[in-house]
Amino acid sequence: MKPITLSTREEGGRALYLQIYDDIKNQILGGQAAAGEKLPSLRRLSKELKVSITTAELAYNQLLVEGYVTSRPQSGYYVSEVTSVSSRSTSDTPADHASSAESVIYDIRDYPLEGSPYLYDLSCFDFNKWKKCAAKVFNEYSHMLLFESNPQGESALRFEIAKYIYHSRGVCASPDQIVIGAGTQQITSQLSRILSKLGIHHVALETPGYLPVQRQFSDAGFNISHIPVGNDGIEIQRLPVNIPSAVYVSPSNQFPTGTVMPVGRRYELLEWARSNQSIIIEDDYDSELRYFGRPVPALQSLDEAGRVVYLGSFSSTLFPAVKISYMVLPPQLSAIFDKIKDQYTQTCSKAEQLTLAFFMEDGYYYTGIKKMRSLYAQKLQTAIAAFTRYGAGGFVTPVDTQSGINLSIRVRSQKSAEELSAAAKSLRLQVIPLSRVSEPEKTSAAGSTQRTHTLIFYYNQVPLGELDGRIQQLLEAWYG
Repeated sequence: MKPITLSTREEGGRALYLQIYDDIKNQILGGQAAAGEKLPSLRRLSKELKVSITTAELAYNQLLVEGYVTSRPQSGYYVSEVTSVSSRSTSDTPADHASSAESVIYDIRDYPLEGSPYLYDLSCFDFNKWKKCAAKVFNEYSHMLLFESNPQGESALRFEIAKYIYHSRGVCASPDQIVIGAGTQQITSQLSRILSKLGIHHVALETPGYLPVQRQFSDAGFNISHIPVGNDGIEIQRLPVNIPSAVYVSPSNQFPTGTVMPVGRRYELLEWARSNQSIIIEDDYDSELRYFGRPVPALQSLDEAGRVVYLGSFSSTLFPAVKISYMVLPPQLSAIFDKIKDQYTQTCSKAEQLTLAFFMEDGYYYTGIKKMRSLYAQKLQTAIAAFTRYGAGGFVTPVDTQSGINLSIRVRSQKSAEELSAAAKSLRLQVIPLSRVSEPEKTSAAGSTQRTHTLIFYYNQVPLGELDGRIQQLLEAWYG
């Protein structure tokens, strides 16, 4: 391995720890650092580069979370095995689915607005800035609302998305490759038709995974295979061979396990797709909301064979009522969609698409995500501490994924998962049984009266100051 260098100092340029990260990563990808080779210790690296130990540790931690290196207790850091190397540089890559027989006049006051069944935290989103952008649409561009939206999505929004995903996720795409739709399920429906025209009729899905997507592909007539998820993501060796297929994965934040697929496995998956004439559907679920290190670059940023369809959504980073999702199609699939897009009607509100375009253009989206990361990181740590403190005796075990808007918790109880969820809802807390969105519930032991349930606790909408007390109330309701 060549000596590790710094190209510039931090002032006005790339942070020092990212320069160290760049140099080591490029040596690994370029073959100058062999698999299994030991890296300099933190103290030695700090001394050689004249940087703080904290700076050196940040660089190693980012390499660790992306899978370029491994850590061995009491031994140090070692180069991971990366089986395939991309020639595209990612050093500048940093690092959200009748008629009536008579005429009747209704009054909205006859139907009062329903309140939220759950707690909410208005500090999570700046609605004043959103309203400012919406006013701009209605005051200056109202004429555009007199015409239906482009079936592919408004060009202004597709342009902003292309800029954003390049700078934040390393995804290279032109606005013409981007398709906008109302939620991941609607996007998946369009993708199903494209895959069918490509001659693909088999889809492999992560298990556990996102159940609504499975239903979408099943309803579209695809053959489905379920592939287990391990500590490094989906088990690639179990994917179909000699059968052109699609595989649906969430490599940067797998739902619900929170697993991050290391870079070596990503290259293996890309090689499987290339050699098997198959397609990878990358759901970049909540990738922006990572609270340790920098967001891991997208799988699509490593793809040179045009085999990755990239899916993104704004539901977690804006607010759920805005159902705007998108997909980035590789050229071959984009050409197919271009031939059939006129058969579709755009399902996203044109007014909301234009509002979001201005929201991104004016920088509000970027500053909002930065604020959200800081706030949600505090909420996550508060929730973990509360479940640990009040769930004494091992009855409740939280799983820290250091990302996202929710937390997986394992609960030992004689009550059913649905009963636990209902008790949480009575306290205005959103707790969803994993079986509603993923695999069926499993009991901890045959014949046991006490079962272990996996539940998804959404901490994002609970005000930070109330979170600890609400969790204490929840556990008292479960075990009181």
